Amino acid sequence: MFKQWKYLFLMATVLFTQILPSYAQSNYPNKPIKLVVGFPPGGGVDFTARLIAPQLAEALGQQVIIENKPGAAGVIALNELTRAAPDGYTLAVANIGPMVLAPNMMAKKPYDPLKDFTPIGQIISTYFLAVVPRDLPVDSLKSFIQWAKKNPDKANFASGGNGSITHLNGELLNTLGGTKLTHVPYKGSAPAIVDLVSGQTHILIDITGILVPQVQSGNLKAIAITSPTRDKDLPNVPTMRESGFTELETSGWQGIVGPAGMPKDVVQKLQAALKKTLANPDVRERLEKAGTPITERSSAEFAAFIKSENDRWVSVIKASGASIE
Repeated sequence: MFKQWKYLFLMATVLFTQILPSYAQSNYPNKPIKLVVGFPPGGGVDFTARLIAPQLAEALGQQVIIENKPGAAGVIALNELTRAAPDGYTLAVANIGPMVLAPNMMAKKPYDPLKDFTPIGQIISTYFLAVVPRDLPVDSLKSFIQWAKKNPDKANFASGGNGSITHLNGELLNTLGGTKLTHVPYKGSAPAIVDLVSGQTHILIDITGILVPQVQSGNLKAIAITSPTRDKDLPNVPTMRESGFTELETSGWQGIVGPAGMPKDVVQKLQAALKKTLANPDVRERLEKAGTPITERSSAEFAAFIKSENDRWVSVIKASGASIE
């Protein structure tokens, strides 16, 4: 008799533990969701987060709160995300920097990009613009390289932080152009642009969306773009291929990720909300105008893409010798 009761108790325990998580998540979300941005306000990732947050909130029926945690090219924010509860209430808008580049430049990885996160979906892809101060005596990428070689003691390049795509773009320029530009890292794109405009730095290769207005206003000069074709807003700016640097045809991307181990039903709800958000005409138009066209990938597709990007960039990082402490 005792054994029968013990067996029934064990069966009830198993059923309870299986059913309870599903029941607990069935009313997700029932409180505000935190969307972490690993960069300061004003940058490209912050722009995307603030654009989609209201639409996500409407689709999910809960407030989506933006929290900026800048530092280490987004690594600090994602490292904290790995320690968050995998319940769908703490997410992040991540990009290629902390999801691919920075961890592979570190002697000791702070986290595993392929194992420590749950990809929710990709939002955008984007290309980069090489810009210089308006008073710098160059008018093309080749003439900039010539100038840099003549001024090795002072020539430098700015980036949005150690381990960011803007960092690696500069390192690739050094490798392919034979220059010795000194790396000047900033905590995000916005402060990097400020110093570039004032002439304290000499080149920045960053996303088109935040640089085109600076070029159109005359604050900066554009000398090349990393896209396969010219940008409609800057038709006179040649591509990297046209400039003789095909290997500098790089692109960036952004998407939403959460901690590893998130319940499937929560991921599905978030994925559906993101899909609805990206279908919004206003969101699509504003992203297009910002030079960051929508590139949708589901959770599974985004996970496979992140893996392919890690595979691709590891060899590039090793060849360039880029590293961060």
